Amino acid sequence: MSTLDTTTTRPTAGGTFEDRRRTVSDAAYRIRHHALNMGEVQGQGYVGQALGAADIFATVYASQLTYRAGQPDWPGRDRFLLSTGHYAIGHYAALAEAGIVPVEELESYGSDDSRLPMSGMSTYTPGMEISGGSLGHGLSIAVGMALGLRHQGSSARVFNFLSDGELDEGSTWEAAMGAHHHQLGNLTAMVDINALQADGKTDTVLRTEPVMDKWAAFGWYAQRVDGNDTTALLEAFDNAAAHAATHGQPSVILCDTKVGRGVPLLEDREKAHFMRIEEHEWQICREQLSNGFDGTAL
Repeated sequence: MSTLDTTTTRPTAGGTFEDRRRTVSDAAYRIRHHALNMGEVQGQGYVGQALGAADIFATVYASQLTYRAGQPDWPGRDRFLLSTGHYAIGHYAALAEAGIVPVEELESYGSDDSRLPMSGMSTYTPGMEISGGSLGHGLSIAVGMALGLRHQGSSARVFNFLSDGELDEGSTWEAAMGAHHHQLGNLTAMVDINALQADGKTDTVLRTEPVMDKWAAFGWYAQRVDGNDTTALLEAFDNAAAHAATHGQPSVILCDTKVGRGVPLLEDREKAHFMRIEEHEWQICREQLSNGFDGTAL
């Protein structure tokens, strides 16, 4: 007899907005905690991005996605595409929160034969829809996936996570044009704008502002919010869903975030794209995270 869990998790419909916000905030706290625990396994990694984007991951998984934790390939699921493969540590934490990956498996992060490699690989990890690494490919795949789902008559939605550094890539903007041309209302993109990439600050590598005007000019419903404010994120995703239902237009949510958010020790690190954290600092990071948390997740 199969023991496969086919329970469907759907976006929260009941409860007050404050109930939903609290659920998301609690999930974001735990995602940050998971990320620190995973980072300690390697002593380094893209921990700052995971902390900064935790509120985005939490909002999507706790309030937007329809999925089955025990059946990650269920055809009726919404798709979450991680274009930025190096953010995998944050995504794994979200998958654990969603029940798709066991929390205890997070300890294997980046180890030999682990299903959780340092860069996201769809062939290894349940719930990882695409392999990320070569930046700028995610939105193109998302457009094709959203178009294919529509042709199949599916009501499933596609969520694509990008970084601000990916806006340097021409393929991102070609995909944006394609999404508008096909009026893919089932596609929502989110851009983590943390103003930092491997070669330095994004505005010194290639200035992409005014970003919101650009997305709007490409025919997308564009919103810009504080990506570390769960209230603002919930409102933005709710607005995107409502707008898509009435206008059939792709949506983008531009999320201004802070690398290392929630851990003051890491928020002020000068070289924060790929962090090396001393052995004695990990517990300090966890204590700072817990001390700054005002919710019930503890």
